[in-house]
Amino acid sequence: MRKVPALSSKELARLLEEGGAAFVRQGSTDHAICSRVVEGKRFSAPVQMGKKTLDPVYCKRVLRQLKFTDAEIEKLLG
Repeated sequence: MRKVPALSSKELARLLEEGGAAFVRQGSTDHAICSRVVEGKRFSAPVQMGKKTLDPVYCKRVLRQLKFTDAEIEKLLG
């Protein structure tokens, strides 16, 4: 799997939606909660919104929390 690039908040949110994750809610802070159902289980992850650039390690951590596989991440980034 190739490295996940640095993404903006909007780009990460768009990738998550393309992968089947859904926006759940926006808290009083700058974090949005996204969730994804995999094999009947629901997984959630907070996503920082409003940042121009998110660290590649952070982007990969969000994708992993939502249980995206290497193949799914490669397909989204491709």
